[in-house]
Amino acid sequence: MTAYDLFNGDADGICSLQQLRLHQPKNTTLITGIKRDINLFSKVTAEKADEITALDISFDKNREGVQAAIDAGARVFYADHHFAGEPVESELLEVHINTDADTCTSLIINEHLTDKFYAWAIAGAYGDNLFNSAEALADRFNVSEDDREALKELGTCLNYNGYGFTVDDLVYHPADLFKLVQPYENPMDFIETNDYKKLLTAYHQDIEKTHQLSALDARENGAIFILPDQPWSRRVNGVFSNDLARDHTSRAHAVLVECGANCYRVSVRAPMDNKTGADDLCRQFDTGGGRKAAAGINQLAESDLSLFTEKFFNAF
Repeated sequence: MTAYDLFNGDADGICSLQQLRLHQPKNTTLITGIKRDINLFSKVTAEKADEITALDISFDKNREGVQAAIDAGARVFYADHHFAGEPVESELLEVHINTDADTCTSLIINEHLTDKFYAWAIAGAYGDNLFNSAEALADRFNVSEDDREALKELGTCLNYNGYGFTVDDLVYHPADLFKLVQPYENPMDFIETNDYKKLLTAYHQDIEKTHQLSALDARENGAIFILPDQPWSRRVNGVFSNDLARDHTSRAHAVLVECGANCYRVSVRAPMDNKTGADDLCRQFDTGGGRKAAAGINQLAESDLSLFTEKFFNAF
């Protein structure tokens, strides 16, 4: 029997798995990658009695792999908040999926574990740009303002580390970052480590470069930015998108990163005041997907930029 942990390489995926493994320590094979590397069941050849935990990866993108694992006799625990599509019914499958725009997988796992490791859930929610949901959970447990700021920065940095075109762009491979986090039941203890300080320094250096950027097209209902084909752009585009969404809550945002061969990697954020439509927009393009509030397109041809711009401003 082999136990696998499949998880998104961002803050939400890491904080979700951290809660589960603090609750139920287990030696597992970690399968993860960059934030958009989500078809993780394709990397598993399941056998009878295997145990697979899948966190913060779209069920819709993994349905065939889930079915194959179940058919082989493996047990699957699945928690997520992205578009799920058609369900799969099996006694071997336990599903916790909630696509509400104000939740994330860290919060879903927190509810499943009845607030056992709520501080990690708060960090995950902050990292997924769900500040109001993070604050609501922090309010329930009277978390101090200083600790909230620290958890906010932690979540942001964990999320920042997941963005890149390949794992070579990242400060840490997400599996390695999870291993660094894993010993700490209290996230405040991880924050004191040199491993975290390395990540924090890299984040501040990269985000500083976005302060001089101007929009390619800015209107009342949205703005589009294009970042150059540089490692810092590939790392920072997600947290930059989140910053824009919080700074201009009534408009949508698209951040495109040049990725060579006349194409772009796209991150879309729906307006914070009406967190819906990002996934519907992105699924109109090949390699597009995500959730209502935040979605993306892995490869947008340069020739489709005008079409994307038209659809983007019409969508919001």
